[in-house]
Amino acid sequence: MSPDLQNVPRHMRWLPGASTATLARLELVARSVMEGFVSGRHRSPHKGFSVEFAEHRQYTPGDDLRNLDWRVLARKDRYYIKQYVEETNLRATILLDASGSMGYSGEQAAVFEGRRLSKLEYAQYIAAVLSYLLIGQQDAVGMVTFDSAIRSYLPARARASQVRAILEQIDATAAGNDTGLAPVFHEIAERIPRRGLVIVLSDLFGDTAELLKALHHFRYRKHEVIVLHIMAEEELFFPFDSFTEFIDLESPRHVDVDPKTLRASYLDRVRRFLKEISAGCGEISADYVPLSTKTPFDKALSDYLARRHRGGK
Repeated sequence: MSPDLQNVPRHMRWLPGASTATLARLELVARSVMEGFVSGRHRSPHKGFSVEFAEHRQYTPGDDLRNLDWRVLARKDRYYIKQYVEETNLRATILLDASGSMGYSGEQAAVFEGRRLSKLEYAQYIAAVLSYLLIGQQDAVGMVTFDSAIRSYLPARARASQVRAILEQIDATAAGNDTGLAPVFHEIAERIPRRGLVIVLSDLFGDTAELLKALHHFRYRKHEVIVLHIMAEEELFFPFDSFTEFIDLESPRHVDVDPKTLRASYLDRVRRFLKEISAGCGEISADYVPLSTKTPFDKALSDYLARRHRGGK
C-alpha cells in the first residue's frame, strides 16, 4: 500500500473514486412537494419568489409593488399580486438495514475490490454515494441504522461535514441482530421533523403486511418514499442442487436439507413476497426498486437515477 493510501481515513473507502465520479454527474430530485430552508431544485408548498408562476391574489396594503401584475391592471383596472411556487432544498433520510440477514453474500454477488459484497456492504456503498450526491446538490441528508431497533440516528444536515459523519456511521455498522422493520419504521416516521424523502435500503424480511403499514406511515406524514429492495441472487432463484447446510444469520439455527425438495415451494413464496411488496409500494406511490447484488451497485444505482430522471421507476 502506498503512503498516500495509508493516510486516507478508513471511512473514505465507501466512496470509491471511479463509481463516485460517475454517479456524481447524476441528480436525485424530489417528485413530491417538499419543505426546506434554502433555495434549490425541489418544489415547496410555500409561496415565494421563483420562476414558476402559481396564482394571482388581490393586492392588500403592504404588499411589495414589484409583484403587481401590470398587465392585469391595464386590462381590468384592478390590483393583483403575482405569487410563485418557491423552490427549496430536499431533506432526505436514508434508512440502512443492518440486521443479521443483510450479512449474506452468496457466490453470485458482484465482485468489488477483490471480494463479493454482502447485502449490507452493497447497501452501504449505495448509502454513501447517495449521501455524497445529495450534499453535492446542497440538499440535507441524514441516516438511520437499525435492526430490531434503531442503532444510530443522524438528523438531516446540508453542510459538507455531514458526508464525513455519514461515512463514519456507515463504517461503524455491521450486520447484527434480528430484523424488526415495522416498529422501527413507525418510530422513525414520528421522529423525522418535516416532510422530505425517505430512502429505504433493506432486504425487507419480516411480516409483509406490517411492513407495508409502516411504509404507509411515511406517506401519511407526507414523505416521498424510495424502497431499494436488496437481495442476493441465491435468495431470488435458489440455485442449490445438492444437500446443503442452511444457517439462519439471525439465530443459532441451522439445518441440512435437499434443496430440490424445497425449490418449487420456496420460489413460489419468493414470487408472492416480491409481488406483495411491489403492489403495496404502488398503492402508496412509493418507488419500488428491486436490486440483486449480482449487479454492480454503481450500475444499479446509475440505472435507477437515470430512469427516475426520465420520469420512470
